[in-house]
Amino acid sequence: MKLLLVSALLGCLATAYAAPAEGIVRWCVKSDQELLKCHDLTANVAQFSCVKRDDSFECIKAIKRGEADAITLDGGDIYTAGLQPYDLQPIIAEDYGEDSDTCYYAVAVAKKDTDFGFLTLRGKKSCHTGLGKSAGWNIPIGTLVTAGQIQWAGIDDRPVESAVSDFFNASCAPGATKGSKLCQLCKGDCSRSHKEPYYDYAGAFQCLKDGAGDVAFIKHLAVPAAEKASYELLCKDGTRAPIDSYKTCYLARVPAHAVVSRKEPDLADRIYSKLVAVRDFNLFSSDGYAAKNLMFKDSTQKLVQLPMTTDSSIYLGAEYMSTIRSLTKAQATGATSRAIKWCAVGHNEKVKCDAWTINSFADGESRIECQDAPTVEECIKKIMRKEADAIAVDGGEVFTAGKCGLVPVMVEQYDAGLCSTPGEASSYFAVAVVKKGSGVTWKTLKGKRSCHTGLGRTAGWNIPMGLIHKETRDCNFTKYFSKGCAPGSEVRSPFCAQCKGSGQAVGGDEAKCKASSEEQYYGYTGAFRCLVEDAGDVAFIKHTIVPESTDGNGPVWAKDLKSSDFELLCQDGTTQSVTMFQKCHLAKVPAHAVITRPETRGEVVSILLELQAKFGSSGSDSSFKMFQSDSGKNLLFKDSTKCLQEIPSGTKFQDFLGKEYMIAMQSLRECSDSTPDLEKACTFHSCQKKE
Repeated sequence: MKLLLVSALLGCLATAYAAPAEGIVRWCVKSDQELLKCHDLTANVAQFSCVKRDDSFECIKAIKRGEADAITLDGGDIYTAGLQPYDLQPIIAEDYGEDSDTCYYAVAVAKKDTDFGFLTLRGKKSCHTGLGKSAGWNIPIGTLVTAGQIQWAGIDDRPVESAVSDFFNASCAPGATKGSKLCQLCKGDCSRSHKEPYYDYAGAFQCLKDGAGDVAFIKHLAVPAAEKASYELLCKDGTRAPIDSYKTCYLARVPAHAVVSRKEPDLADRIYSKLVAVRDFNLFSSDGYAAKNLMFKDSTQKLVQLPMTTDSSIYLGAEYMSTIRSLTKAQATGATSRAIKWCAVGHNEKVKCDAWTINSFADGESRIECQDAPTVEECIKKIMRKEADAIAVDGGEVFTAGKCGLVPVMVEQYDAGLCSTPGEASSYFAVAVVKKGSGVTWKTLKGKRSCHTGLGRTAGWNIPMGLIHKETRDCNFTKYFSKGCAPGSEVRSPFCAQCKGSGQAVGGDEAKCKASSEEQYYGYTGAFRCLVEDAGDVAFIKHTIVPESTDGNGPVWAKDLKSSDFELLCQDGTTQSVTMFQKCHLAKVPAHAVITRPETRGEVVSILLELQAKFGSSGSDSSFKMFQSDSGKNLLFKDSTKCLQEIPSGTKFQDFLGKEYMIAMQSLRECSDSTPDLEKACTFHSCQKKE
């Protein structure tokens, strides 16, 4: 056995330092046992080679430097791998079967004949899978800190490890400082590798079984079936439950371990295709290697490829990210800045946002700080990552943001009369507009050219395409419309063919079909302009846009237009004057809403109410107008907004959008191509689906 191990080491170390053969996937391993399994894999499948490093962190650095390609990591390490300068991404998730799919339950386990609970752990001895790991450290310690059991004021006060040492009598937390109380119960070198017998799930359970510790923080599948009767789960409320009751007695549901790699789509595809092609070797068994969970968890049933837009924060989800942040960042001490970070899309919005910042200075600080991103989708990601706090978006984007765990907190009100007496929630009508006398009707739209506010937007895409899909049951909308402009579409799509770009001599083509105000046919007025300038035969917009843009009200390009030159398409095949929108529309839909993370709801609402009193339609300060756009239309908010109104606390995004809208969205979501990549990534996990 020793001779085999030495030859495996020499063979694999040789491959580690040689330039990789074309198409070879270099797997990073952290122990001699893992290296031996990896070597057996390479003997069966020529497309793999092995690279050995001391621990997960060294593997992360090796992958970043291009010395290795992949490793399977737990959530805590996925978080680290996603940080700069490493910038790695999860590409493949482990799937543990129907009990938990691509998630698992982090649990606290004790022997049955003991009498303490989760709320009386002070002074006990603890077994952890490893410092900074999900089920073994981040979740239990984060939960104990949040519950006030572990007293810790943040890293400015002292390291969290110090607070944990004071709480438990002794511990084994592999990866902690050697010689510290957190290594006292360990059996080997206290390293985060299989050199420490009490490392990982099996090791932490063994630490409990041997009587070294009183409690083990592990995952729900870690207790062997034959031993379940001798152990119990500790529930967060202080009670206990049988081991198989993990669905009701757990600390958190955590995204599965995942393979991480560099952000290179071809590499991700290559790694996945080579792994699923493995035939005569069991990737998910560690039998015969004197350790468990080597390369992959032994409880893995299959591997699932992740959507390409998945980064570490999307994969881990909002709840887990906030737990990790609470342990790795300083807690707020003293006064904090009372400002919200607003996300602006594109250059023109950033200019307006900067003016908002300058004008909202009070008491030596501003209430608004500006972040910017090229698209709303990128803004939603920034809000999820806490790099931004809020943005006003349309209903389709409220839907996607809701699927990603954000909430609508304020809604635009377009009727001034309802600002002082809030009643019915603000809404508008999604309409289809054509030039008068064009002969185009709802029944003759097939084959025509279409103008959309943007891909995934309410009036411009979701409502008309949802209705069309309900009629045709065909997801290929390029077979319905000949071509058009739907900003945000794939550049080569027929739905980019009619877009205009920025109109600038330099960089005009770069802006073409972008979902931002740099594309002249983006948004409501952009889609209407697409119709006016004969780039399309029909424009899908909201009911106020024609009167706002004609009869002398509109921008320069619309100065000679009359509202009577246009008409609405009714679903029964008739046409009506643009004033008849209440009778002739595609749907009544909710107004645009401000979205944020659930925990920042109160702050966002109070600051926006304060700023609205100053800069709103009837504000006290005329130096800045929140609902007016000088260098474009509908920047940050709709120009037709009269005020922002608070959405009742606890309102789910489904309730805000309403039944009619949700039905249209559910029909449209039968088409995979109509689901934004971000939404696919956010709803990938069963543990991220809102129960």
